[in-house]
Amino acid sequence: MNTLRNMIKGNLWLPGDAGFDEARTPWNLSDQRVAAVVEAAGPDDVAATVGHAALHGLSVTTQGTGHGAATADGVVLLRTHRLDSVEITDGVARVGGGAKWGAVLSAAGPLGLTGIAGSSPVVGVTGYTLGGGLGWFSRKYGLATADVLAADVVDASGAQVRVTAESDPELFWALRGGGGDFGVVTALEFALRPAPVLYGGRMMWPAERAPEVLAAFREVTADAPEELTVWFDLLKFPDGPGFVTIDSTYLGEHPGDLLRPFDAIGGAISDTRAVMPVADLGTICDEPTDPTPSKGRAELLTGLDDAVAAILLDDPIEPMLSVQVRHLGGALARPSGGAAGPYTEPYLVYMVGLPIPGTPERMDALSKALVPHTSGRKPYTMLHGGEQAASAFDAETLARLHDLKRARDPHGVIRANHPIL
Repeated sequence: MNTLRNMIKGNLWLPGDAGFDEARTPWNLSDQRVAAVVEAAGPDDVAATVGHAALHGLSVTTQGTGHGAATADGVVLLRTHRLDSVEITDGVARVGGGAKWGAVLSAAGPLGLTGIAGSSPVVGVTGYTLGGGLGWFSRKYGLATADVLAADVVDASGAQVRVTAESDPELFWALRGGGGDFGVVTALEFALRPAPVLYGGRMMWPAERAPEVLAAFREVTADAPEELTVWFDLLKFPDGPGFVTIDSTYLGEHPGDLLRPFDAIGGAISDTRAVMPVADLGTICDEPTDPTPSKGRAELLTGLDDAVAAILLDDPIEPMLSVQVRHLGGALARPSGGAAGPYTEPYLVYMVGLPIPGTPERMDALSKALVPHTSGRKPYTMLHGGEQAASAFDAETLARLHDLKRARDPHGVIRANHPIL
């Protein structure tokens, strides 16, 4: 690896070096026992690192932030957070492989535009998009990956290539939702969507109002227009009271009577709904922006009837911190043009907790109880821990991804957080 140190402009840490432990630790603070860490200063460093790995029989895992970091033992960890440029020209964003959504929204918002961002401003654009990208405006515009126009990629040999639908249609298809197993993306270009006015915010009640809030959520989402996205969330922080929240966005000045069932509940502790800048989208859910240990689990619901409501509400969620139900539908039920989607399931349950004793067991119990009402499929970007990439794809898509991986990277030089093989 010392040879590589002389080939790059960025930094390289080996076990025992000062700073190695900090460099190998991802945003979710999981323990990654990697062989080395490379902090790339630019695309040439990425190419040098992958080429060196290919020559010496090593594997490379890429992380911009490490929100979705899983098992990375024994690999070279390639950190791309310094590749954080954001440029917008004629409604198209070109972003470096380490750019975060907050920076994109800050640049796009004043232009009356937005990307298909998720709930956190500090999530990396590239990893999120390669896995599909299920975001706030996906009901209206589809998955983030559907808007990708081109990608600058370092392939498994270390070569730098530009990938488009015309230059390499099979790899372009795989990069749009198939995950990060097919190359290291050093830049993405994607179309932005119109958002001249955005209304959104959070309503919060004491936990005992959860049955009323869930009933209203079911009513509102039964026939909501695609411009409206609503998420229901049960929250319970350690040694604190429980809450129930409704987070919503509406592509327009005001949703009119669409959210009236929530207003009728009364007793809200807080209500932040208002016309808001696109750049503030990440404040709605008020998620941590500093590195935080976490464990998650996602399930796609085939419905939200009385039986599912009872499963969600009958038992306390502790020691989990959050059980969120997202309304899907709309454009998400239509093909994305890439390896991800469509999502025909109308709802998604997403559980989050600290990685402490009891959390995995509580997640297992809730997932098991929901089995009659789940499809068994999971969004790629919401895979956690030991979950397999295979659960994110149908059989035909998975076979196609397998064939491409074997053809383009037979020695497994590139390794995603959740490998396709």
